[in-house]
Amino acid sequence: MQRKTVTNRPGRVALVVFLATTAMLLPHPFRAQDGPKKETFKARLSPVPIDLSMMATIAGSGSLTATLSGKQLTIQGTFAGLRSPATTAQIHRAPKGIPGPVIAGLDLSVTKADKGEISGTLELTPDQIADLKSERLYVQIQSERAPDGNLWGWLLP
Repeated sequence: MQRKTVTNRPGRVALVVFLATTAMLLPHPFRAQDGPKKETFKARLSPVPIDLSMMATIAGSGSLTATLSGKQLTIQGTFAGLRSPATTAQIHRAPKGIPGPVIAGLDLSVTKADKGEISGTLELTPDQIADLKSERLYVQIQSERAPDGNLWGWLLP
């Protein structure tokens, strides 16, 4: 059996090195399927009485995590210790510590009890994403005895 020898030409080696280097520098063909970058925000839910009369009707605590992927904000959390069943949960816009208006159409699902879960997936506008990243969005849970807000928590990175 005859054995063929391949001559190693300098041009062929240079071509192989060039192609290998170029392949490493090109973007990975599946990178686009990775999806948008995900950012995580957290909130501690706690009572924030607007006035002294509310002190007798609000109580409880909770926490949640919000994940922003592109324009989609997914919220998942728990709460407990309310003095009356939760009724609604919404996202509001305002600087930390100051009550603000509800953002229309961004209602969340909440367990109608004194303890439970809060969740939802929402599509944010570019302005709402900017507010989120500037720590100007908060989640508020209302309850039967505290319809103006029982637990509040600002979404922080």
